[in-house]
Amino acid sequence: MSESKTLNNLMAAFAGESQANRKYTAYSKKAEADGKINAAKLFKAAADAETLHALKHFEVAGKINTTPENLKDAVAGETHEYTEMYPDFLKEAEAEGNKEAIKTFTLAMKAEAVHAKLYQEALENLDETEEIFYYLCPVCGNIEKSIPDKCSICGVPGTSFIKY
Repeated sequence: MSESKTLNNLMAAFAGESQANRKYTAYSKKAEADGKINAAKLFKAAADAETLHALKHFEVAGKINTTPENLKDAVAGETHEYTEMYPDFLKEAEAEGNKEAIKTFTLAMKAEAVHAKLYQEALENLDETEEIFYYLCPVCGNIEKSIPDKCSICGVPGTSFIKY
């Protein structure tokens, strides 16, 4: 699809729907923690609806390519995040003395470096047929190919990791 107002609108809609998904997921978790189960379920359903919208906008925009192209795009995106975006964000958070922002940016930056490496490995081994399992740290977003004793980034016990 050539550069057009519609393409720009599809990408803006994709970004907005993607953000709404994450926001409503956060609201759902808070409502659940508050014991407001009906509100939690509504937020979760709405989050899933926003995901449906975002995925369709992305597809119509022609942004889903071959798996090798998608893996290369993922490597580039994750590499940008850990080499440029988060280091810049960290400098600003440090200048402002925002300790919580420093912590979340640092954890994410370290996890993004791991993600880039894993995407590159997947690209290089795309024709491998043996199934690989991935394990996600629910605190910092680190991904491992086996359950660690503890997360190498944030120290959470490996028993907390989520299997994919």
